[in-house]
Amino acid sequence: MKLGIICEGKVPPDIRVPLNPAQCANLMERFPIEIIVEPSALRCFRDEEYEAAGIPLSTYMSDCDVLLGVKEVPVDRLIPGKTYSFFSHTIKKQPYNRKLLQAILAKGIRLIDYEVMTDDLGQRVVAFGYFAGMVGAYNGIMTYGLRTGDFHLKRLLECHDYSEAEAQYSNIKFPPMRIVLSGTGRVSSGAVQVLTDMGIRQVSPGEYLTHTYSEPVFTQISCLDYAARKDMHGFSRADFYTHPEEFVSAFAPYARVSDIFINGIFWDKRAPAFFSKEDMRRADFRIRVIADITCDIAPNSSIPSTLFATSIANPIFGYDPFFEHQASPHQPHVIDMMTIDNLPSELPRDASTAFGEMLTQYLIPELMKPESDMIARATIAEKGRLTPRYAYLQDYVSEYVEG
Repeated sequence: MKLGIICEGKVPPDIRVPLNPAQCANLMERFPIEIIVEPSALRCFRDEEYEAAGIPLSTYMSDCDVLLGVKEVPVDRLIPGKTYSFFSHTIKKQPYNRKLLQAILAKGIRLIDYEVMTDDLGQRVVAFGYFAGMVGAYNGIMTYGLRTGDFHLKRLLECHDYSEAEAQYSNIKFPPMRIVLSGTGRVSSGAVQVLTDMGIRQVSPGEYLTHTYSEPVFTQISCLDYAARKDMHGFSRADFYTHPEEFVSAFAPYARVSDIFINGIFWDKRAPAFFSKEDMRRADFRIRVIADITCDIAPNSSIPSTLFATSIANPIFGYDPFFEHQASPHQPHVIDMMTIDNLPSELPRDASTAFGEMLTQYLIPELMKPESDMIARATIAEKGRLTPRYAYLQDYVSEYVEG
């Protein structure tokens, strides 16, 4: 099998890689695999690092059996008839990627999407979520420092790796800020890691709502804490995941006592938002910084002030709750929004190495099998058609289907 690591073509560019040089060399020792790398001037692991590991560079990728990337591939760079694996961001019928999936079908491409690679229990096995949580939490705290002037954190993109960023914490005295973190998965686990590394104490949701503190604290909440049944009957986590439309938000108590909200949930558009635009105008709405790692764009979002995704170059915008539009950040009457949608790119070497370990453990061995249930579950399109599992996307690509 010949694998090609493609040059990322999305704008703005992503500098992460699916496999680092050492991982490529290791795979070629373990499996009957040849790997080539398409040259890139932007990649976090330089071309020279791949060459030093014995991995050849080539601009000709058409003879590869599988092409590995990270973010969406521009339509004009897709090679017909090939197998690609990357994050397509199409399974939620995202409007901005409709043409991408149409082109994949038109060009007879087999698309294996990392986002839907799961084990037999339905658990995702390949993701950048942990690092998204780390960077999102870091940026949320950084934003609060910029807003208040109480402390300064350097941008993660200015650090060689997380160890360099972590070295700052011992020299910073954080103020008695209160942070609420939503979610219990990979994303929130990464956020907990950073908050703990910063020396910020974790407290239970009950303590958080009823105690006062003279030190920085955070609490981690799940759907049991931020949602309630409309009919006020007993809460069932399984019921919430199956019928989220039967629930309303119970987040208001946290909004009244928190300075920073870090959102790390996977949101179903049938579920209630945490709060409304009207709620954000209330005098008792205390939150002044929102780090929305989830980054679903309003109005189909868990946070109504996530108007757009920000960039690593410009990570923060202000939301004016009275006029309901973008404003300059850090003003007393606005809420600072950090809504970067490619957060792991701020820790590209750490995130790429961890991601490559997942591909080495799961994707590559499955690709070597004549048949793989894991690969089948992750295959969105093949030979010009949607696979049965993703037939629900038919109306999403109907423009192509109808000609």
